[in-house]
Amino acid sequence: MIVRNVVSCLLISALVSIFAVLQYELWLGKQNVFDLYQLDKHIKEAVETNSELRERNDKLHEDIIDIKNRSEAIEAQARFDLGLIKPGETYYHIMRSNSK
Repeated sequence: MIVRNVVSCLLISALVSIFAVLQYELWLGKQNVFDLYQLDKHIKEAVETNSELRERNDKLHEDIIDIKNRSEAIEAQARFDLGLIKPGETYYHIMRSNSK
């Protein structure tokens, strides 16, 4: 009877000890729950950033294809970005006043 109680006590102590070690590792150990949440947050931010950059790259890729295939696109890009004015054209710059 005493041996049985001692064995039960040792078994319960061992199980409680294992449980305590597992809880420590889960909450405070290396790669704990808090680290998991932080990594999940970083992954979501990276996915969002990648999505925005992918959209930007797709637009630039479309512009490159357009410029390679159409000479009018090159001219339009030069007019918009570089202020291209052809010979014989007159450039008018309209200024809007800020007063109402």
